[in-house]
Amino acid sequence: MEALLAFSRPALDWHALAPELTLLAFGTLITVVDIIWDDRSKQAMPTLAGMGLLATLLPILTLAVDGTERSMFGGAYVVDDFSLVLKALFLISGYIVILMSVDYIRDGDYYENEYYTLMLTSLLGMVMMSSSRDLISVFVALELLSIPAYMLAAWRKGGARSNEAGLKYYLMGVFASAVMLYGMSLVYGLAGSTTFGVIAQELGSGAANPVAILGILFILIGFAFKVSAVPFHTWAPDTYEGAPTPVTAFLAVASKTAGMVALIQLVFVAFPGRDDVVQPFFWLIAALTMTIGNLIALRQNNIVRLLAYSGVAQGGFMLVPFAVAAEAPARAVEAVVIYMAIYAFMNLGAFTVVLAVARKTRSGEIDSYGGLFQYAPGLAVAMTVFLAALAGIPPAGGWFAKFGLFRALLDAGGGWAASLGVIVAINTVIAFAYYARILVQMWFQPVPDGDERPIVITGALRAALAVTLVATMAFGVLPGLVGHFGEVSVLSALGG
Repeated sequence: MEALLAFSRPALDWHALAPELTLLAFGTLITVVDIIWDDRSKQAMPTLAGMGLLATLLPILTLAVDGTERSMFGGAYVVDDFSLVLKALFLISGYIVILMSVDYIRDGDYYENEYYTLMLTSLLGMVMMSSSRDLISVFVALELLSIPAYMLAAWRKGGARSNEAGLKYYLMGVFASAVMLYGMSLVYGLAGSTTFGVIAQELGSGAANPVAILGILFILIGFAFKVSAVPFHTWAPDTYEGAPTPVTAFLAVASKTAGMVALIQLVFVAFPGRDDVVQPFFWLIAALTMTIGNLIALRQNNIVRLLAYSGVAQGGFMLVPFAVAAEAPARAVEAVVIYMAIYAFMNLGAFTVVLAVARKTRSGEIDSYGGLFQYAPGLAVAMTVFLAALAGIPPAGGWFAKFGLFRALLDAGGGWAASLGVIVAINTVIAFAYYARILVQMWFQPVPDGDERPIVITGALRAALAVTLVATMAFGVLPGLVGHFGEVSVLSALGG
């Protein structure tokens, strides 16, 4: 009997699960070290967390070199090149956020163990999301990344804005999860399975079933909340402004990217034959998100809120390829992956500069950036590069991200793609208008109150700034670097 049970039990691929297990081990280690040494261990927490993320990259590299696609749990969990590229992106983004957090958390006298444990736990959910090919595993990964993020948003417990940020994020997140879970139950009821491959076979052909349409829409709406797409974006500006700045960067980049990863798998793997639902949904939501995000950003005077609405608009750009998923699937996947990679570095870099400047000005107002070039020329140049990248101006990397969008739209052809291309072009011009406001302040306006004392930048912030700046410029000057990872992801994601 025992032999029969052993034979029927599915064998686990420990090499494939090594990244998740390594991340889990370091999260546990941080907790154990804190229990044993208490306050004496606080200085070691960021180092342990950073080592954990770098150590997790090692099995990802070995899996990439091996090149074998690994599938577990009946196809519910897959480790392929697509998932490995995105896991690496999540871990590198998390490492940069930890570099941004070191002095912020220490100076604020916030206890450090819980912060880094929650950060690693949320990243574990994102890493799992990259390999999930099943409704249940996707939902578990989503909750694993979201619940720690709710607590991180409210990390400044003594501040009313931070508490408001965490509460709004939590309430909206719970509502979105409920809507999404209801949609998953409808899809499961029709397909008889939660695995994406079976769902694609059952729902991917034939006449549209009203229940199937409702289920698909509810699932997509749940993830539209995660990527702060209009009209599900209302939590983002208040949460971004109230949360600690490193957490804001984490939510704006890693959390948004995780939502995009789930949408890629749903649209291209689970619902590939339902373009009658997917195409109009994403055309409408991408156009609204780009336009409303950019127009509201024009009116902002606080740089964090401006970057929050900029993030909403950037999310709209990333949603554009989903609207042409049926006509140009390969180009669409490639465009989204490339945009996510470049966006991660340019947006994290912008938030790093915001964090560094705030150490001196203690203000988030755009006016406080007046004359930045006069007393911190390095920061002014770096911020110029990041803003140029966000606006899509060469040679900063953002131009290649925008180029990928237009290439996907051109390959798709037709009225849907052409009209969306016009909207993308108009919104690119609008976005430059509010980025230019910051540039004018930094380069041409006088220093507020004549205070030209230099900004002291710590080693951790210098490292974060160097990594993001080099990557942003490298992706623009040598676009083949990120283009290669996009091509690899396409072959893996679409089974090519």
